[in-house]
Amino acid sequence: MDKSGANKKPSFGEKGINTVRWILNRLLLSDNFVLYLCVLFFLALLPFVPRMGSLGNLGQISSNMWPLLALVIGQMFVLILGGIDLSQTSIMAITSVIGALIMTSELDPNLFQNNPLWGVVLSENGGPLAGSILAVPMAVLAMLIVGSLIGLLNGLAVARFKMPPFMVTLISMMFFSGLAIYITRSENVIHLPTGYIAIGNDKLWFIPYSFFVAGLLTVTAHLILTRTLLGRWFYAVGKNIRTSMISGIPVSRVLILGYVFSGFCAAAGSILYSARLGGGRPTLGQTQLLDVIAAAVIGGISLFGGKGKVLWAVFGVLFFTLLSNALDMLNLSFYTVNIVKGSVIIMAALIDVARNKILSQTKI
Repeated sequence: MDKSGANKKPSFGEKGINTVRWILNRLLLSDNFVLYLCVLFFLALLPFVPRMGSLGNLGQISSNMWPLLALVIGQMFVLILGGIDLSQTSIMAITSVIGALIMTSELDPNLFQNNPLWGVVLSENGGPLAGSILAVPMAVLAMLIVGSLIGLLNGLAVARFKMPPFMVTLISMMFFSGLAIYITRSENVIHLPTGYIAIGNDKLWFIPYSFFVAGLLTVTAHLILTRTLLGRWFYAVGKNIRTSMISGIPVSRVLILGYVFSGFCAAAGSILYSARLGGGRPTLGQTQLLDVIAAAVIGGISLFGGKGKVLWAVFGVLFFTLLSNALDMLNLSFYTVNIVKGSVIIMAALIDVARNKILSQTKI
């Protein structure tokens, strides 16, 4: 008789439990885990909300997904570095206002005559490039430059002055949100060129233009993180900034580039959202920050730095867009929607903890 029980064979039930545990572990560690959740979530809700499967609604989900993806891609770079960018929403507001004022073809004097730029570059006939063939490209360029410059200021404060990212980007959020309201006196800027509005609303065959903008950012981000030395530096800095400095990595430069790219992506998201809405709004993105952080966390991008993939960002945005769409169709109250979204974020954080635990056990 074997007293130790070392040679005891597992029972049929134990084998089944071990098999289920192995499958769950494989699913949790899979890069496609959130995609599987998206499919299950969609199929589970479809019998209760049949409209979710309609072509019109699927097109709406697609339209909502791409602008959010542009923001999450930028936020991902900062999160990988172990930081956070709360200023993305204010970048959206200020850039949408600046771009709209440059190319608008008409301004109501009763609304904008107290604008500090009235009579200098703004008038009843619109902005400085109103009616020009250069209006749209120059406005878009100005928006991207302003977004990048704000990101540069954030990066310099974090990298050079060693200020906490949360505090730096919170101050930026407050300042530039207020500046956007001050410039416009809290008025929306409309009468934008049809070429600009087309960016957010028109399609090439059945594919929206916003897909190509977000797709370009996504491919660029993927190439940077997987095929370049800079990408390896991002992960190294996020995992251990002290070790990175000792290893000779230009930590300050990497931090600055991360925030610049986040600002650039926020401006790109601003272009897509403001073009879709047909105007520059000083409150654009005011409720968007939770969506950005939630989509990133759901996708598995760690808030502690050093972990994140572009594919995860795409899947996180897809799941969050599906969730928001379903909540809208269920006609839930505002506070109920926030409760559900908050619960999903907590679940995503717990899943991330579980994945890290499994990874640490497999390494042992």
